[in-house]
Amino acid sequence: MDFRDYDGLEDVLLPTSSLGQVLRSLRRSTLSIPNRLRSIQADASFVQEVAGAYGLPLIANERCGSWYIPPERRRERVYFKSTDGHAGTWAFSLRRLNLQLLEVIAEAGGCIIVDSTRRGKVMPDALSKTVPIWCAVLNRILFPQLRDAHALHTPPRCVSSSEHDQVKSLLSHFSDQLQGIKLDVEGLRKLIKKPLRPLWVTQDSSLPVEPPQFTDFLPIILCTSSRRVAEGDVAADGYIQGAGDDNEGWSLGLSADVFWQNQTILLNASEDSLPALIQELMDGSSGPHSVTAATPTLIRNTTWLYTAHDQVLHDRLKYEAFDLIIHCSITPNCEVADRMQKRYLYLKCRGHKLGSRDLREELSKLHTCLEPNSLPPRTLVCCQTGTDLSLGVALALLCLQAVSEVSNNDLSLRAGRIEKSMPITKDVIRHRLSWIAASCPNAQPSRATLQSVNAFLMNGNPSQANDIR
Repeated sequence: MDFRDYDGLEDVLLPTSSLGQVLRSLRRSTLSIPNRLRSIQADASFVQEVAGAYGLPLIANERCGSWYIPPERRRERVYFKSTDGHAGTWAFSLRRLNLQLLEVIAEAGGCIIVDSTRRGKVMPDALSKTVPIWCAVLNRILFPQLRDAHALHTPPRCVSSSEHDQVKSLLSHFSDQLQGIKLDVEGLRKLIKKPLRPLWVTQDSSLPVEPPQFTDFLPIILCTSSRRVAEGDVAADGYIQGAGDDNEGWSLGLSADVFWQNQTILLNASEDSLPALIQELMDGSSGPHSVTAATPTLIRNTTWLYTAHDQVLHDRLKYEAFDLIIHCSITPNCEVADRMQKRYLYLKCRGHKLGSRDLREELSKLHTCLEPNSLPPRTLVCCQTGTDLSLGVALALLCLQAVSEVSNNDLSLRAGRIEKSMPITKDVIRHRLSWIAASCPNAQPSRATLQSVNAFLMNGNPSQANDIR
């Protein structure tokens, strides 16, 4: 029988447009929140297997990594961005030094960094290139005489030999940039006694039966938590590769920590009930910005400069311990302003990128609290997140202050006197930014905020007022 003669064929075969709609609907249903949470739980089980196999602490590469590690098993957080490993834009970020990781590595003899990636990729660029660049650059700084340790290690499965060679050619430049901010290299050498070496683990890897011993280097196990699903495929079991990635687009406000605290009730809930349940759980969570969590952080190499979330202003005992409070917010805290009087400096800044733009104009007010030939006051800088605008203001303050002590390779600013003769250059800004990165490793000022600070500081030299990576 010739099927072309069958009059009802159009009733059996779906039109192309209808078939496309069916596939899109199928993908949408697969990407539901229940499927994401189940996929995360499954991948987290693999991560625990990796931790047991290597006997090393788990480190979350934010923000995706925390979805795959229960908070009680997470030793530390780091920020290695995939964009620093993208082809043609390779970089060693001076904004994200992640030096807090070295203390964990030194204590445990290595670590496991956990991340994931979207459908179709074997591993994220953060693990295939950004972290390997970080290891190679630090090895060059810490072990200048150990030439073998200067090599770049990348996974051949993900990085071509051509790209590997291009990245390798940049390592000397990256090392020079890092040396330019004058880290306490001798202190780091006392901490890290062997070179760092990246190793890669995916769900296709064979795990060791017993934790291996590494005698020549400190292993940085780079664990891609999710199994690979081919681009365009839909897993029969509803599995989603990289389910925890880009959570702003799917989580309805649910945080990784709240998920782990309530995983049983969330995984057993119906999809229709999840929005209300998530809202209820988040409302009942103290969150990262509770009053008890708003503890001021001292900026390294200073004795006078602190940053915090502005929830600290609800704790009178905490904020009254300071000589000066600088508050970045859309509205002032009238109670604190009345109590502190001239010791309260309000910088009117809206939220997100608008606040970063506002900051450019508001920073000029800092000159009112800086007196030449006087000791800097014990200062608290706070904002609505504690991770962005407040750090930008702290950076500006550090750069406006003088370098009063120069010893060995470490420039340190204690309670020294203000001196206006020191020029502000890009190297000065990078150096001060490294203090903030070391003090607040889990807080990342936005690019827009840093651009505003750069523009303010470079007002007399606009040719240098470009982005500080």
